[in-house]
Amino acid sequence: MVDNICALATPYGTGAIAIIRCSGPEAISLVNQIFKGCDLTKALSHTIHYGHIMDGKEVVDEVLCNVFISPKSFDGENMVEINCHGGVLVTNKIVQVLLRSGFRLAEPGEFSKRAFLNKRLDLTQAEAIMDIIHAENSIALKAGQNSLKQSTTKLIQTFRNQLLDILAKIEVNIDYPEYEDSITVTQEYLLPVLKNMRKDMNEILKNSSITNLAIHGIKTAIVGKPNVGKSSLLNMLLDEDKAIVTDIPGTTRDLVEGSLTIGNLTLHLIDTAGIRKSEDIVEQIGIERSATAIQQADLVLVVFDASRPLDDEDRSLLELTKDKPRILVGNKMDQTQKLFLDNLILISAKEKKGIDILADAIVKETSIDQIDIDEGKFLANQRQIHLMTRAETALNQAYQACIDGLDVDLIEIDLKQAFDDLGAITGEATPEELITALFTKFCLGK
Repeated sequence: MVDNICALATPYGTGAIAIIRCSGPEAISLVNQIFKGCDLTKALSHTIHYGHIMDGKEVVDEVLCNVFISPKSFDGENMVEINCHGGVLVTNKIVQVLLRSGFRLAEPGEFSKRAFLNKRLDLTQAEAIMDIIHAENSIALKAGQNSLKQSTTKLIQTFRNQLLDILAKIEVNIDYPEYEDSITVTQEYLLPVLKNMRKDMNEILKNSSITNLAIHGIKTAIVGKPNVGKSSLLNMLLDEDKAIVTDIPGTTRDLVEGSLTIGNLTLHLIDTAGIRKSEDIVEQIGIERSATAIQQADLVLVVFDASRPLDDEDRSLLELTKDKPRILVGNKMDQTQKLFLDNLILISAKEKKGIDILADAIVKETSIDQIDIDEGKFLANQRQIHLMTRAETALNQAYQACIDGLDVDLIEIDLKQAFDDLGAITGEATPEELITALFTKFCLGK
C-alpha cells in the first residue's frame, strides 16, 4: 500500500519562502486536518488556497496550499505543496506537525520514483531533473530540458520500434509459416536494416562522448615540470589564489583542484605536482599521483617555460602525454621566447594574458563547438551510454551472424538482447534494485 510522505522541496535554510511537498492517497485530507482556511478536500485540482497551518490551537505559519489531485500531479498521487515562510524553525515545525498527522518523511528521490512508477516520467526524464538541478553551463541546462521533454525517449523508441518490427516478423515466420502475406525474414533482409541501425547507433555514441564532456565538465589535468607556472595558471583560470605559488621547484606536492565555467565550457581543473626525478619521498608520491591524474583526465594542459629551450624533462612530458587529448601551453610569454613547438599556446599567468586564446583551443580540442543540442542525437550520462553500447554490441553480433549465415531464430537472440538493453535506458526493462539505487541520488524533496 502506498503511504503518505512529506519533505522540504526547497533548500534548507533561511529564505523568503519554502515549499513543503506532501504526497499520497490521503495527502489532501491529512493536510486539511491541520489547515485553517477553506476545505481542501473540496478544492479543484491545480488551485491555490490561503490559510494557516495549525498545531492544535496554535498558529504555526501563514501559508498558501497548492492542491493537485491524482493522477494529474508531479508524481501521480494526490499532492499538496505548502508554501510557507522560509525560516529554518518554521519549516521544521510544519514538518513535525505533518509527521504527527500521519505523514512520514520522504526518502531521497521518492517523489520522482513515484512519478516513474506511476508512469508520469520515464527514467531518462527522471535523470533529466537532476541534470537540470546540477547544470553548470547552458549546454547542460538545455540538454536536461530536452531530455525532460522526451528527446532521449523518442530517440530510444525509434530503435526499439525498428527492432520490435523485426522481432514480430520473425515470430510470425516461426509460429505461422503458412501465413503468406507476411514478409519472410532472411539474412539478406536483415543485413541492410541492421547496417543502418548500427551506423545510426554509432553516430549517437560518438555524439554522446562529446556532449557528456560539455554536460558534466572536462576533467583537465595541468602538468609540467616544476616551476613552469602550473599553479599560476590554475590561479589565473580560477581568478583566485587556490594554489601556493613560489619560486621554489616542487612547491606543489599534492593535487589541487577547482572548477570554472567559460561560456558553455566547464573545466574541472587539477593542478598536479611537477614531474621530475626526485629523491624526496613526499614529492615522489605527488609525482605518482600526477601520472594517475594524466591517465584519468579527459584533457591535459602540458605547461612549459617558454623562456627556456626544450630539455629532456620536457621531452619526457611530451612522450608521456602523446596519446591523450592535450594542449601545449607556453607560459611566461612576457619574457623572451626560447621554446618553439607546433601549436604552442602562449600565455602569461603572471600578467593574466592569453586566457581567451587558451579557452578557444580547449573548445577546438574537445570538439564541443560541434555539439547540436537541439538535434537531440545524444545520451545524457554514462548509464545510458553503457546500455546503448551493449545494445550496439548485440547488433554487431547479429549482423555478423547474418554474414556467417546463421539461422534467423538464433540471430533473434541478439536482437532481443539489444531490445532489452535499449528498454533499460528508459526504464522499460530495469530491475527494481537499480531503480531504487538511481533515485537515492536525489534530494529529499525530489
